[in-house]
Amino acid sequence: MAEHPRQHDPERGFLRAQFDDGICALVNALRIMRQKGPSQLQFWFIALLVGIAAGLAALVFRKGIAAIQGVLYDAKDVRALQEFVTDLEWYWIVLIPIAGGLLTGWILHRFTDDGRVRSVADVIEGSALHNGRVEKRAGLASAAASIITLGTGGSSGREGPVVHLAGVISSWVCDLIKADGITGRDLLGCAVAAAVSASFNAPIAGALFALEVVLRHFAVHAFAPIVIASVAGTVINRLAFGDVTEFALPLNTTLDFYVELPAFLMLGLLCGLVAVALMRAIFWADDVGNHVQSLSGMPRWLRPAFAGAMLGVIALWFPHIIGVGYGTTSAALTGELLLHEAIIFAMIKVAAVAITMAGRMGGGVFSPSLMVGALTGLAFGGIATSVFPNVSGSETLYALAGMGAVAAAVLGAPISTTLIVFELTGDWQTGLAVMVAVSLSTALASRLVDRSFFLTQLERRGVHLAAGPQAYLLSMFRVRNVMRDADHERAAAEEDIWKMIEQGVYIDPNATLEDAMPLFERNNDLFIPVATMGKEGEAPTILGALFQVDALKQYNRALAATAAEEHS
Repeated sequence: MAEHPRQHDPERGFLRAQFDDGICALVNALRIMRQKGPSQLQFWFIALLVGIAAGLAALVFRKGIAAIQGVLYDAKDVRALQEFVTDLEWYWIVLIPIAGGLLTGWILHRFTDDGRVRSVADVIEGSALHNGRVEKRAGLASAAASIITLGTGGSSGREGPVVHLAGVISSWVCDLIKADGITGRDLLGCAVAAAVSASFNAPIAGALFALEVVLRHFAVHAFAPIVIASVAGTVINRLAFGDVTEFALPLNTTLDFYVELPAFLMLGLLCGLVAVALMRAIFWADDVGNHVQSLSGMPRWLRPAFAGAMLGVIALWFPHIIGVGYGTTSAALTGELLLHEAIIFAMIKVAAVAITMAGRMGGGVFSPSLMVGALTGLAFGGIATSVFPNVSGSETLYALAGMGAVAAAVLGAPISTTLIVFELTGDWQTGLAVMVAVSLSTALASRLVDRSFFLTQLERRGVHLAAGPQAYLLSMFRVRNVMRDADHERAAAEEDIWKMIEQGVYIDPNATLEDAMPLFERNNDLFIPVATMGKEGEAPTILGALFQVDALKQYNRALAATAAEEHS
């Protein structure tokens, strides 16, 4: 019996056509996005996805640290880690950081070109100089090294590596959609905002941190997508940990007497000096580590293990240095430490952070600066309230203000740090005291370093971002891309080029305009020959000439583009 042909189903055909049209629209949208960049609505949707991804990355990072600490230190509550550390045999306290240092050293040696952990400074550099991109391979290695460092006894913070990990996510998305510089920087800001928000449960501070520290401007066009991503990161945190603040404060943190404000001015100045001491201790220890490594011939992969051994020995007497340190910070904010304990703990923490960072282990400086600041404020408050008991409030209020003041000076971010302090504690009634201390500490510290810890890090590497775009834009352009070659209609005369080369005046094509401008100023020439030197006895190869007017035009265009982006 012959089969009847299947009857046509109009509804099925309509749904299939709609599905095919949807796929075609998606493919076309992706193609247009890759060719011309995303529209505003598309970009906001991408910002949301990047925010979710960065928030999840921050959550995994935090959970990873807790899992490692739980296994190695048998810690049921990582906030009370030091209580579990003291129950271990002494040799485990020493051996665990050494093992962590060995593994960290191997990871960084294997997957980075310089054995250095990537952190916030590299994100700032990526925003300014690399169209919002950061190193992906080194970034993933740094995240792994930082999880191991913090899980095995390193004394640093989790926020810096998380920020860079978020930058890796945004860089991958930027490459996927072929984002230009402005879009790349905005996406980087979105990822950073989400990571900070997810780490601290602080959506307002996360958004402002991305604008203030990473993008270093408050352009209106970047604000909406960054806020969207920041909220997404906060939602991730609250789904995992609930709508709770990081620190619980006592109820008596109120500023009762305006006559007490001068004390917070003094606290701000003290915290500025403490922040500078923390930063310079890290840099000094790094220089000492480099010197020792150079003299001894120590392989770079072994350097973190030596740092781990030093940390393990210190932890025998001061277990509070292990890990992020939020337990000790909370104890300072609630007034559970004595005056001499606050002073000694702050000094030991500074030394431990310097050893960790100089040992090329993982982690950042944000959490340590919060801890050192809270301890400094508590010590200052203990003295102030004992000297002037009738006109002073709670010493824990000083701890709160000190926490914000030291962190703001280290990060060079007074606005976002002040908000982070409020959102970490949920205490908005003490804003006057915190703002006074933060403003003074930041103003003082920025005069003694290159504005912040991160910008000073970059300055030590020869990356000049602290002074603003006018200082670093010239370094973004290679001479070979601006010069006039021999076929140019207004090329330099060949005999003039040879005459200048014979006088030793020339520049390599791979040099930057930052290298070229001092030559123009020193020689007062209209152009500089561009040439590559051959081997001994061989004549140089002339590629063209760099004219001063072309260099200045390129610089002016870059300044105009930067100003347009910052004010758009």
